[in-house]
Amino acid sequence: MITFEQALDTINQIPVTTQIEQVRLEDAVGRILANDVFSDVEMPPFNKAAVDGYACRRADLPGPLEVVEIIPAGVVPEVVLAQGHCSKIMTGAMVPEGADTIIMVEYTEVDHNGSIVFNRDKTSANIAWQAEDVKEGQMVLQKSTLLKPHHIAILAAVGVAEPSVFKRPIIGVISTGDELVEPDVKPRPGQIRNSNAHQLIAQAKAMGLDSVYLGIAADTPESIELMMEKGFNQCDILLLTGGVSMGDFDHVPAVLEKIGVNVLFKSIAVQPGRPTVFGVRENKFLFGLPGNPVSSYVQFELLVKQLAFRLMGYSYKPMVVKLPMAVDFTRKKGERKSFMPVRINAEGKIEPLEYHGSAHIHAYEGADGIMAVEIGEIKIASGEYRNVRQLQ
Repeated sequence: MITFEQALDTINQIPVTTQIEQVRLEDAVGRILANDVFSDVEMPPFNKAAVDGYACRRADLPGPLEVVEIIPAGVVPEVVLAQGHCSKIMTGAMVPEGADTIIMVEYTEVDHNGSIVFNRDKTSANIAWQAEDVKEGQMVLQKSTLLKPHHIAILAAVGVAEPSVFKRPIIGVISTGDELVEPDVKPRPGQIRNSNAHQLIAQAKAMGLDSVYLGIAADTPESIELMMEKGFNQCDILLLTGGVSMGDFDHVPAVLEKIGVNVLFKSIAVQPGRPTVFGVRENKFLFGLPGNPVSSYVQFELLVKQLAFRLMGYSYKPMVVKLPMAVDFTRKKGERKSFMPVRINAEGKIEPLEYHGSAHIHAYEGADGIMAVEIGEIKIASGEYRNVRQLQ
């Protein structure tokens, strides 16, 4: 048995191979950028009006100023401003040569001659100067950026219509156990609905990953081996739930050895998820997850997600907040690191949720995050600050 930190380090250190593809800009959100991106233009590309108003020379204020041109956005000015002149200008339009200030239309009056008079004591320039945001050739996005909507705007602005991104791994899911039936089947005595597989598929989908559901394998070595081989042929990460413990019908460990999976760990000092298996075969990866739904849910969040992001060229850092406990928390044993469902109350404090163990997936219904209780910890006092990994 290894510690959770050792398991996570194994995931982070295992060699991975990434692949690159180009996608349409509208499909790039949520993908991982595969190269540095540089601007092919200056931003702004010209001195640009930041307000609707009148372009003028500051030295000529308060006026009066004769209007010599109207400049809408997208039109190149034709007149070079001379002393005592101004141009009416719209937001986003090119500032005419000779102007160094734009006075806001709200701060002007028209005199009896039809000239413009500035009626304030002072003004900002109200000009977005050429290249003040970005210079031509400047790096605007780094490789391995997780693309969010504002990144899409940056890519569009520098002319990247088909960004290069890392390919996403395909997740394969297999459930094991003769007791399992699918959700549309009413369980008979001794049976239980297969919630794990559909939960894992949903977790993959929430990451933007495609998945292949391979079905329920019978509790025989032959059925498990056949389904595993199919999974390795179709997927990059294969997830099995159930059959990884030490019971008489837990055939997964023997099958893994037979088909040449190099098992890197098979037990973690955590709760839930102690009998979690991780192995590799020919650049394909396998997680054997416990059959209880909380175990599979938590270990996907903690370990599977970490590896999946690595295969996408991304160093994943979960969202963690440090908050005080709202109440005292105690547990009976401290031999393993525990991961507990918690909510964050209206006062910004941590409230542990009622949790009956690794089969109690309903405990996560109102959870905002997961709190770790370290090995050897039996009690956490009210007011003590703890890290909460937020669920995303």
